[in-house]
Amino acid sequence: MTASFMDLVDVTIVNVAIPTITRDEGASLSQIQWITAGYALAFAAGLITGGRLGDIYGRKRLFLIGIAGFTLASALCGFAVNPDMLVASRFLQGATAALMVPQVLSIVHATFPAHERGKVFGLFGAIVGLGAVTGPLLGALLTEWNLFGLEWRPIFLINLPVGIAALILGRKFISESKAPKALKLDLVGVVLVVIALLMLLYPLTRGHELDWPLWGHLMMAGSLPVFGLLVAYENHKAKKDGSPLIELPLFKVKSFAAGIAVQLTFGLVMGIFFLVWTLYMQTGLGWSVLKAGLTGVPFSIAVSFAAGISVQKLVPVFGRKVLQAGALTMAVGVLLYIWEADRYGMAITQWQMALPLIVMGLGMGLIVAPLTDAVLSEVPREHAGSASGLINTTMQMGNALGLGLVSVVFFGQLSDSVVPQEMAAEIVAAFQYALKYVAAVLGVIFLVMFALPKRPKQHLEGGADEGAAPSSDEDAASSSDEDAASSSDEAPRKAADDDEEPVLVH
Repeated sequence: MTASFMDLVDVTIVNVAIPTITRDEGASLSQIQWITAGYALAFAAGLITGGRLGDIYGRKRLFLIGIAGFTLASALCGFAVNPDMLVASRFLQGATAALMVPQVLSIVHATFPAHERGKVFGLFGAIVGLGAVTGPLLGALLTEWNLFGLEWRPIFLINLPVGIAALILGRKFISESKAPKALKLDLVGVVLVVIALLMLLYPLTRGHELDWPLWGHLMMAGSLPVFGLLVAYENHKAKKDGSPLIELPLFKVKSFAAGIAVQLTFGLVMGIFFLVWTLYMQTGLGWSVLKAGLTGVPFSIAVSFAAGISVQKLVPVFGRKVLQAGALTMAVGVLLYIWEADRYGMAITQWQMALPLIVMGLGMGLIVAPLTDAVLSEVPREHAGSASGLINTTMQMGNALGLGLVSVVFFGQLSDSVVPQEMAAEIVAAFQYALKYVAAVLGVIFLVMFALPKRPKQHLEGGADEGAAPSSDEDAASSSDEDAASSSDEAPRKAADDDEEPVLVH
């Protein structure tokens, strides 16, 4: 639980400190994007491989290696001497998180009998909610307090004592386990994914600063053949040993393909919004770090509330319409935010922001909680683990892509020759411009959701698939542990045992 909490907090804690890092270290616009996108990209690229490494070499071993690496990377972030070192350290943080996070639910499945897992997964859900609220607030407090004159650095250094304690306690109390049948590694697939994404994201983030050079356009165009090569290699890998990084037959399932599209675009929306929102409040409006951090509390509470009622109360009755209502509600909140930012300008207050943030939070909560069930509901049981891992990976990739697009939809609206006195007003205008793109993408998400099942099959705690036959421990392990790369925004599902009907784990 400690490892999951560290990852959840680390995803959100950085955004609120970005303006302070920019001011203290003189980070460029592209470096600002990579400080956040680097973590998401490395995390996404390593999630599935991290889960398989745990299955092969032992989950406890990989968990402890991941904790140690994450703690070391946090120290390197905290003591970074320049923005380039910070960016590199964030990549390392994301890569080590990809070793650590997938083991958490796998270890729970291997350690606790079925009748006890409900309590553990309930605790995990509470940790998810707590992390969502704690990250921005903790980041704001640590930056505002300026402990020992370290400015923003404590947001990373706080991981050191926590990581060391988790390492010591994990070594003592966690039992080792491996999957009976672990899939082989697909390192070539990982390399191709990373190369393709870097070819797309690097020129996207540097384009505005470099005035969009020809090589940037050629590199982005060249990413398409690399993605094509990835598809061809994954087909070859599946025929060769049956352990590709990406199970391509899954995309023949219409609801899964649509769900992956929703995850990718929803991650893109989140990547754009949270970074430009932070810059808008602190650099545009001139708010303090703490004031900006506190402003996000109503949003987090609304997400937690809507997520709680959506799966238990709304989806069983209204099905897919709940997710579509979430997309529309979130879009309404974004449009309301645009209207308020335009009407009140630089004089806007926290209380005036509360309404659009609550509406956006309610919409997001209606989407994030039931989306995984909707995407997985028509996926064959034998591919459930791979599908779950791919869902989380796609979300992180979308997040990295959204952070890359910030240079187009936000920084691209800032004049290079603007005087400092006019910069704040330009940032406020650029924020409104970026939100128009966010609203448009949410409209696309609403339309794509029509391809999801009208009544997604529920895989709730203690439930079972209708008509499912019991499976062996080995099957359950391969389904639930292979890619238990559960991300920070979904609650887990109960795994299967010999004496129970199997239920998907996310």
